[in-house]
Amino acid sequence: MRDMEKTNPHHHHDAVAKRLKRAQGHLGSILQMMEAHRPCLDLAQQLHAVEKAISQAKKILIQDHIDHCLQDAVGDLDVDKQRTIDEFKEITKYL
Repeated sequence: MRDMEKTNPHHHHDAVAKRLKRAQGHLGSILQMMEAHRPCLDLAQQLHAVEKAISQAKKILIQDHIDHCLQDAVGDLDVDKQRTIDEFKEITKYL
């Protein structure tokens, strides 16, 4: 699997693109809702969904980069240094 990751380290980009396309669709719907003078509560709910989709896409992109590109950059490490990198990867999930 490591060889495949080196040829395509960004294997989660499809998931990011899917989320962004979903957000794009929501944005189009929101504009139509605004033109139809839909209630502000409805608009706010849809905007919240778009925000979450974009935020999640960003999180996946960054996590993918950390998980793969960072590891490739530092290469093979001794156990203690690898543990530090693994802890860094884990703690970034809480950003």
